[in-house]
Amino acid sequence: MEGFCLVVTLSRGPLSPHFDCHSPPHWAPEVCPPAGAGCAARIPCWVGFAGLMRGRPDVEGRSRHPFPVVPPQLFQLPELGTGRRKRWPRAFPHHVVAGATSSLVPRPGPAGHPASMGLPALALLLAAGLLRTQASPSARSFQLDYEHNCFRKDGAPFRYISGSIHYARVPRPAWRDRLLKMYMSGLSTVQVYVPWNYHETLPGVYDFSGNRDVEAFLDLTAELGLLVILRPGPYICAEWEMGGLPAWLLWKPDIILRTSHPAYLAAVDSWLHVLLPKIKPRLYHQGGNIISVQVENEYGSYYACDYGYLRHLLGSFRALLGSEVLLFTTDSARAEELRCGTLQGLYATIDFGPGSNVTEAFGAQRRVEPKGPLVNSEYYTGWLDYWGEAHASTSAAWVARGLEDMLQLGASINMYMFHGGTNFAYWSGADYKGQYKPVTTSYDYDAPLSEAGDPTEKLFAIRTVISKFQPVPAGPMPPATPKYAYGRVALRKYADLLDVLDVLCPSGPIQSQFPLTFEALKQVHGFVVYHTQLPWDVPDPATLGAAPHSICDRGYVMLQKDYQGTLERDGETTLHVTGRAGDTLDILMENMGRISFGANTSDFKGLLGNLSLNSRPLSNWLIYPLAIDTAVQQGWPHAALPKSSSGGRMGPAFYTGTFETPDSAWDTFVKFPGWSKGLLWINGFNLGRYWSCRGPQQTLFVPGSVLHAGRPNNITVLELEGAPPAPLVLFLDRPLYNRTLGCSTTATE
Repeated sequence: MEGFCLVVTLSRGPLSPHFDCHSPPHWAPEVCPPAGAGCAARIPCWVGFAGLMRGRPDVEGRSRHPFPVVPPQLFQLPELGTGRRKRWPRAFPHHVVAGATSSLVPRPGPAGHPASMGLPALALLLAAGLLRTQASPSARSFQLDYEHNCFRKDGAPFRYISGSIHYARVPRPAWRDRLLKMYMSGLSTVQVYVPWNYHETLPGVYDFSGNRDVEAFLDLTAELGLLVILRPGPYICAEWEMGGLPAWLLWKPDIILRTSHPAYLAAVDSWLHVLLPKIKPRLYHQGGNIISVQVENEYGSYYACDYGYLRHLLGSFRALLGSEVLLFTTDSARAEELRCGTLQGLYATIDFGPGSNVTEAFGAQRRVEPKGPLVNSEYYTGWLDYWGEAHASTSAAWVARGLEDMLQLGASINMYMFHGGTNFAYWSGADYKGQYKPVTTSYDYDAPLSEAGDPTEKLFAIRTVISKFQPVPAGPMPPATPKYAYGRVALRKYADLLDVLDVLCPSGPIQSQFPLTFEALKQVHGFVVYHTQLPWDVPDPATLGAAPHSICDRGYVMLQKDYQGTLERDGETTLHVTGRAGDTLDILMENMGRISFGANTSDFKGLLGNLSLNSRPLSNWLIYPLAIDTAVQQGWPHAALPKSSSGGRMGPAFYTGTFETPDSAWDTFVKFPGWSKGLLWINGFNLGRYWSCRGPQQTLFVPGSVLHAGRPNNITVLELEGAPPAPLVLFLDRPLYNRTLGCSTTATE
């Protein structure tokens, strides 16, 4: 009798009548002959459902991924009827595949249908142990299928619906709540950035404790049944301080970031050798839940276009994570960005929002990835806020409609953001779009989960769309966390900032003929005071000014400790002053956040050039790098003796107060009626910047986990420009995001 090709599939769950992404039959015509043709006698024929990735041509026809068709996990088996030993595919996790040749069974049946199996052949297969219903752990896989334009998870077609969450912007006690709500929304996956500067705070000094415990966060995602798309940078953007790059990189003034510059690559390699070994055991094929890892981020938007840098990163990621993990890039759909941001060996994905033409956007991906899954790695559910601009919002219907359009095309999608959170402390970044644009403390993003983690109308609209394409978890959505309006809390002035420099700079000032930058002082965040004296009498108003682009980012000017006004980057850079020779001149410089996206992320801070008086440079400076957070975390000023201070309320000064919560400490929002600009600490925790007179954000989010239940909570405010006559703060049970009240000095609601 004629020979034949036999294909057997078994599944641990219900088996679709078709195994691939676009419904060809079970048997593979590119491996087996067409129906009716038979097989040459005693020639093995097999089909593998997992790990079979052919090399795909790039735009120039070269093979970019020369993976073997035959998976590496093979075993030896005597070929039936010949006695010769051949290599055969092993079982895969969900669909077990076995192939054989036989002279005992007729050739395949009609076209489009698998061959029927004779009992003798089935008995032989069973006796040989080919039919297995349980996969070995080593068979776990997450791969690209270029032939059928999809992902394959454990050999089965897979499409993810994902959402972004940043553990650094969410208090650790709230991680579970936010992730559970994402899971209940129908997401299979979460996308996670790892900010390098959040963990390597100084060269060789690492912090993976508390809120920085990325391993605990990843383990929690696995516990809740979520897959992870990891984005470890080294650059991440994310509207995060310096795009996640550590500011201490700029201590080498000639360094060229995000390039093949040796000093930069040395720092990157050192960091990756610390981070990636923590990631490797959590990769999907290692038994974890990380299905893919992004290399760099939106590199095509950066001016350097250094392919050598991308090749170096690819080599480092492969060396530290292995050859099996799926590595990818993300860029906008612009041709120029895709040209500079993609590289052979990295799967190219794109990002775009609900206002884009879906067909055109994915057409851009197809020009660099002719085959493979369609992927939008950042589908924008909202947008970020800048100080001084309106609160961004995007309609739920618009977001839902765009999501449905992409899902109908079979695309995999990550929604950026699904939960935005908060830029606590000094972690908010800035954009440079013709001018410096600092980002607000709130990273609400108008996302499906609000800044406080509450489900919104947008979340339920998205959940409804997802339910049309795949089942969503049964059961109710976890509710919004309880909020409490603790009401008004009166504050009192503790001291002017210039009167407590001994506390804030215990090591004393640095002497310099001319101003030094934050980076030269090795000051990463916060504030620096520059102190000098007027060198001559100034009886008539003289112009105190700075060279262009040398104020980074805001300078609060005091003459004889009296507040004169503010110098601002891309704003007012001159003031008029009078005084006598020997009068003290102090400028408190504030870092408002380093550029995270734009032409160049080398964003030096402080006074970058000389200050001049009527165009004559000032010199002989005493420079005080301030460690305000260190003092506040140690209990200052509440644990210090009361400080006598002037009754003036203009200029940089500290204010304190206390309040108590009921039996439970609930989330709340604090408003600053009549205040101008500054920072807030509660119980030593830096809640970030407020800027009431510029807006749009009017309240700061206070997580309940920061508060003490049943005992006093200490409030510390650093006001930089001017406090109201009767200073108080107001705790509300809801946020105010889209109001600019003006710089009033009266405390009115």
